[in-house]
Amino acid sequence: MEWRVGLFVLIGLVILAGLVIQFSKGTHFGASYTIKMRATNVGGLKRKADVLMSGVKVGLVREINLGPQGTNVSIFLTIFNQYKIYKDARFLIEQSGFLGDQYVSIVPTENKGPIFGDMDIAEADSPFNMQEVARSAAGFLQRIEETAKKLNDAIGDVRKLLLNENTLTNLAVAVDNMRTVSERALITVDGLNGLVTSNSTAFSKSGSNLVLFTEQLTEFSGGLGSLVDTNRQSINRAVKNLEASTITLTNILIEVQNGNGLAANLLKNDKLATDVSLVASNLSITSSNLNRLGVWGILWKKKAPPTPKQEHDGKKSK
Repeated sequence: MEWRVGLFVLIGLVILAGLVIQFSKGTHFGASYTIKMRATNVGGLKRKADVLMSGVKVGLVREINLGPQGTNVSIFLTIFNQYKIYKDARFLIEQSGFLGDQYVSIVPTENKGPIFGDMDIAEADSPFNMQEVARSAAGFLQRIEETAKKLNDAIGDVRKLLLNENTLTNLAVAVDNMRTVSERALITVDGLNGLVTSNSTAFSKSGSNLVLFTEQLTEFSGGLGSLVDTNRQSINRAVKNLEASTITLTNILIEVQNGNGLAANLLKNDKLATDVSLVASNLSITSSNLNRLGVWGILWKKKAPPTPKQEHDGKKSK
């Protein structure tokens, strides 16, 4: 009986030790290696937390140490030797559910490059901080409240300044005027439609005449172009002759202005200018007498005695 009781107690202890080992997070009897992970904040991560890769447990958190300057944290991960982790993998500190324990998650990417060895260093992304998110949300809600208050004040100002009785009355008058203008515009449009409908034949004929005129103008332009092409040489010669005549006339005018030549002498001779003026006056008198008396009237008319002025002019001319 004593032996049986002792054997039963021994078996129970062995089973209890096995259960303890099974459910314990810090016990591993196989080969392993260590990865030193650095992070700015570990959040709620604790020793003996799981290290998962693609949802599979590949190690444990062995130790967590604060850096010398307090700006970073060193986390020592014990990785089971049968799992190889490439250095292009991402290390994250995540949480099981909304209120669960935190753990280290290793996310493989392309699995290229070297493999982590013992005491190699890995950089971890900052963990999700629920308290920081709550503080940010509180600040965001406060800003929303301030914005809503400003919007409320703005709506109050709009109601006070724009939606008063005077403004609403003016708005009603403006709407009424707009309605009147629209009615008049409709009447005008109806009148224009009636005018177009009643004169559609005339408009059509005008359009036809305009088309015909355009065709004739096109034909005239073509004929004019052909005429210019045919007589291009003659036109060029005429233009050149005109340019030469202009140059010659310009030279003559320059000579006259400079006092050279017969024309300049005639223009500058005062006596000749007086004689020409006298001849023009006599011609004017003669033409007047011819119109009044005729040729025979002048020939047979008794010569009248000269006036004192004529006698004086005759003596002066002698």
